[in-house]
Amino acid sequence: MAEAIIRGQPQVGGGAGRGDFPDGGLGDPDRGGGVPPGTVRRTYRTGMGLALLGISMLFVAFTSAYIVRSGLSNDWQPVELPPLVWWNTGALLASSITMELTRRALNSGLRAQCNRWLAATAALGLAFLVGQWGVWRQLSGHGIFLDTNPSSSFFYLLTASHALHLLGGLLALLYIVSEAWRYRLGPAKRTLVEVTAIYWHFMDGLWVYILLLLWFWR
Repeated sequence: MAEAIIRGQPQVGGGAGRGDFPDGGLGDPDRGGGVPPGTVRRTYRTGMGLALLGISMLFVAFTSAYIVRSGLSNDWQPVELPPLVWWNTGALLASSITMELTRRALNSGLRAQCNRWLAATAALGLAFLVGQWGVWRQLSGHGIFLDTNPSSSFFYLLTASHALHLLGGLLALLYIVSEAWRYRLGPAKRTLVEVTAIYWHFMDGLWVYILLLLWFWR
């Protein structure tokens, strides 16, 4: 669907200031063609809302299973969080800041600045995923694997599920960055960035939730 919207927009050449935003960054990709203004944007937001609801239900189920299993027997041995987890958390929280700066630059019609902040967000997201791989390697190096004990199983399950969902957001960011730097998005950029930002902030909040669960419910 995203490609259909993008292809339906006029190709805008690169200018120094507002190449992607012919109307100062406030363009609506729903204009023209007899479609009521805002229809596509509302459709994207509704779809994203349903997707986030599904993800929330999944992690609520994980949380319930985690809490119930932790109290069933004495084989529960809490996993000590490696220090790298906190560095990863810092990178992910920083990516939320750069994403918000992306939106502000977008609303101001600052094409180059918007693209730079967008690229920084993608880089921080990639750093987080690489860091998570490092965390799993550290744990395995200390003999803590998926099947070591119930606590380690849930640690891998929760963190890997989050990483998989974050990867989806990262791929969307990389697509937008690639197309934006080649001036191939036009006014549709606003809708794509806004919807991706909603997903990205949700993933950041979800990670903080997982971290608190693993830290306090031991």
